[in-house]
Amino acid sequence: MQQKDNVKDRQLMQGAVKDPACLAALVERYSGPLLAFVFRYVGDRETAEDIVQETFLRALRHRRKLGGIRYVSTWFYTIAANMAKSELRRRKRWRQEALVEDEGHVELVDFGAKPDQQTDTWHVHREVVKAIGKLPEKFREALLLRDLSELSYGEIAEVLDCPEGTIKSRVSRGRRRLQELLRPLAGEVLGLAS
Repeated sequence: MQQKDNVKDRQLMQGAVKDPACLAALVERYSGPLLAFVFRYVGDRETAEDIVQETFLRALRHRRKLGGIRYVSTWFYTIAANMAKSELRRRKRWRQEALVEDEGHVELVDFGAKPDQQTDTWHVHREVVKAIGKLPEKFREALLLRDLSELSYGEIAEVLDCPEGTIKSRVSRGRRRLQELLRPLAGEVLGLAS
């Protein structure tokens, strides 16, 4: 089935320049999974949407490289992952904290928490996303591609350009670390002492 999908994806990619319907079919098929992957990576929906859009544009611009690509899907994930990494590096360089001075006191202000988002579900979601963000990049990337994007270990190995055994190890170790990071949250949600 995967091989059949890949052949169709290649045909759509080749036809995308002349026929907008071909590009639309690829966008419809991959934009949701790519958006979920990139969002978990960068933690910001608007940025993730921009990265996914740019992923398709770059793939279209560089379609001549398609001959050397095994799977169109992994090509999309590779482009998106590289752009997400670049975004995180850019953020690190330009990170600025919002400080507010009030009566001689300076405090850090968190603009991320909005009153309408303070439900238990949002809290859990936010904590899971934070925990994923705390994972080392190599574990986070492999884990997101496997568990969120549901790529095979072989596809992930191709995206990350490393052996399949290494990917299996990274996914396993990433899951264990994530489980450790989420243990206090599980205790909180279940009402257990951690």
